[in-house]
Amino acid sequence: MDLSFLSKLLLLVVEENNFTGGIPRFLGNMTSLDEFSAAGNPLGGIIPDTLGHLKNLRVFHCGGCNLYGTIPESIFNLSLLVNFTLPDNQLTGSLPQAIGATLPHLFRLQLRDNQLSGHIPPWISNCSKLVLLEMGTNNFWGELMIDFTKLVDISFIALFSNNIYGRGKDYEMNFIDSLTNCSRLQVLDLGECKFQGVVPNSIGNLSQELRYLFLAENQLYGNLPSTIGTLVGLEFLQVGKNQFTEKIPSTIGMLQKLQIVSLFQNQFSGQIPDTIGNLSLLNELYLDSNRLEGNIPSSLGNCRNLLKLYLYRNKLSGTIPKQLLQLSSLSMELVLSHNNLSGSLPTEVGDLTMLSTLDLSYNNLSGNIPSSLGGCASLSTLSLKGNLFQGIIPTSLSSLRGLEVLDLSQNNLSGPIPLFLEQLALQLMNLSYNDFEGKVPVLGVFSNASSFSCSGNNKLCGGLVELGLPKCKEAEKHKRRFPLFLIFILILSPIFVILCLMYVWFKKRSKGQLCHPSMNENRILRLSYSELFKATDGFSKTNLIGTGGFSSVYKGTLDQYDKPVAIKVLHLQNRGAHRSFIAECEAWQNIRHRNILKIITSCSGIDFKGNDFKALVYEFMCNGSLHDWLHSSASISKLNILTRINILVDVANALDYLHNYSLTTIVHGDLKPSNVLLDDDMVAHVGDFGLTRFLGTESYPNSSVGIRGTIGYAPPEYGLGNEMTNSGDVYSYGILLLEVMTGKSPIDDMFNEDFNLHKFAYMALPDHVNDIIDEELLKFHQEDAIPMKSMPANAMKIEECLASTVKIGVSCSVDSPCQRMDIKNVIIELQHILCTLQHI
Repeated sequence: MDLSFLSKLLLLVVEENNFTGGIPRFLGNMTSLDEFSAAGNPLGGIIPDTLGHLKNLRVFHCGGCNLYGTIPESIFNLSLLVNFTLPDNQLTGSLPQAIGATLPHLFRLQLRDNQLSGHIPPWISNCSKLVLLEMGTNNFWGELMIDFTKLVDISFIALFSNNIYGRGKDYEMNFIDSLTNCSRLQVLDLGECKFQGVVPNSIGNLSQELRYLFLAENQLYGNLPSTIGTLVGLEFLQVGKNQFTEKIPSTIGMLQKLQIVSLFQNQFSGQIPDTIGNLSLLNELYLDSNRLEGNIPSSLGNCRNLLKLYLYRNKLSGTIPKQLLQLSSLSMELVLSHNNLSGSLPTEVGDLTMLSTLDLSYNNLSGNIPSSLGGCASLSTLSLKGNLFQGIIPTSLSSLRGLEVLDLSQNNLSGPIPLFLEQLALQLMNLSYNDFEGKVPVLGVFSNASSFSCSGNNKLCGGLVELGLPKCKEAEKHKRRFPLFLIFILILSPIFVILCLMYVWFKKRSKGQLCHPSMNENRILRLSYSELFKATDGFSKTNLIGTGGFSSVYKGTLDQYDKPVAIKVLHLQNRGAHRSFIAECEAWQNIRHRNILKIITSCSGIDFKGNDFKALVYEFMCNGSLHDWLHSSASISKLNILTRINILVDVANALDYLHNYSLTTIVHGDLKPSNVLLDDDMVAHVGDFGLTRFLGTESYPNSSVGIRGTIGYAPPEYGLGNEMTNSGDVYSYGILLLEVMTGKSPIDDMFNEDFNLHKFAYMALPDHVNDIIDEELLKFHQEDAIPMKSMPANAMKIEECLASTVKIGVSCSVDSPCQRMDIKNVIIELQHILCTLQHI
């Protein structure tokens, strides 16, 4: 398509499509262009130097476009540039040192995840309006010469994963002093660089708004200054993989907003400060691989939001505090291995009902394995290796149905190997070097000699031939009775099978419906590429129901499933598609809710050409997406007011579940009408979890910092590189609500930088809401959904309900995250409005 004749075009945004063939040179002829954004397209090619003719260009955004080569010098002469973002490409070469002089209005400079080299230009100091500087994961080298005292508005500095270091002969961190003038600084990421020396006390003079401090994987030494306790806004502190010594400062307990603390692989000594128990919001604590000693502080029991605790490879002693084991929030990992802990394992360990990994290996723990351990029903990994435990394996461990790894080796355990271990989902098991006796089972994990070990138990017999154990003596004794027992089983088995089949048949008949055996809750439908190819008639265009930057969605019919399905095929050639597939798979494993789209299965394999193939299969929603109902001309009937409010309630319920009731707090990240699907009863189901984030389960992601979600629906703080949060979803919900009520898309031509959908609705409150409401809703008197008894009075009530609903959308979409309406209150208000409408 030739756009070169559009010489007066001001805005060209083609984000998240499948455009290829590079950036066309003719764009340089569109000299009126104010903004060019093609992010998320697999364009390829180089950046043409003709773009240097766009003297009016203010926004240039081509992140994730597979661009290579150098950035033309002519680009850096576009003096009006405000946003210059080219992350996640393969750009090379160096940057001009005078960049600060030629780009005085620069607001955002984002060049992370490229292959740029040379010095980071010190003239960036002259970009006095700079708010975001993101140049991580490149090949920059040399001293960091930027004078940050001039960048008074900067809030985001991310220079991680480069070969840069501090000034002077010792490459120290004295430049920190120049950052104390940056009163709006929220993110400082200097991880994985070459900084050396002592961290100055002036680090405590950084901005009170600082939320993320990353100094990990450098060559820093000395003590961690106690002045860090003044940074009361910190949420993430990462200084792991350095050479810090001395004690962890007790002032860390003053940072009560901390969620992740990572001090691992240093040389911290002394005791873990009791004040760490003041961190009530703490999710993850990494103190492993240091020289810490003394007791584990019982005050950790006050960290009621703790999900993960790593204390391994230290010199900790004493008993495991009961208060720690009573933290019901611990749902991921508790690793205390390679210490000098002693005493018995407290029975309170059974309170860790949500814990996934428990590793207490290589300590001096003694006594019996407590039977209460069977209460840890979510355990997938349990290691008690290298302790002094004795007695038998308690039968209560039979309740650990999800256990995949079990290591009880190098203890003093005795008695027979329990047969219930055959029934568990174990993939690896180590029982070696104990005092077990008797026959080794042969089923389950015991059927594969490479999956378990029982060496060093001299009283065992039988088992697989590969084990080389002697035959059990009692085998000969019972030899004659075995055939009789076998005959007994052969007689009863068919009778039992017939009875079971009759029971299933009668049960299905009583329910009046059939349930496909492959879709049983305990079985996963497994599909190949060829089956999906057949289900969609070769992925034909006639079955194509939607496309996006990462995927195409087809309607299909499976032989194994009696209903139509939606098959989402990932575009793996597009950067980020694989990551989207993984995120969505992880999300579907953790969520179950009536208002969230149900996944049937996934497929990961190769196509007929030998290429990687990944797809997700969902229930088919026959009424399409909310976006189609709002904006498609193909929709014959429109949504009445009751249906719209019901849909809004459904979506709010889905968010409430994700944020407050799922096992791990989940941020959807891309809520919009096209991701809300409607079934045959017009019940809304939220789908597309490709940008999902699980809060508290990972560190702040260096490589994925940037704009999240979809333009128009993503909150303004994401544009500054801020982390995805629940309040970001609430903002997206507010915009979605306003779109449902007004019929206006947030990227409608009537909106611009200074005027958006939020302001459009806000200005109409409270008396002019009818002026902005979708005209279809104003035809309520013609709808059968709301029978009218007293037209004037009911009309007034409906107008009040419309105004109240719009007010909710406005309250959810304010710029300030902390002022947005809580999703629980949204549901309460909408239910009240729905109740009022239903009684008209």
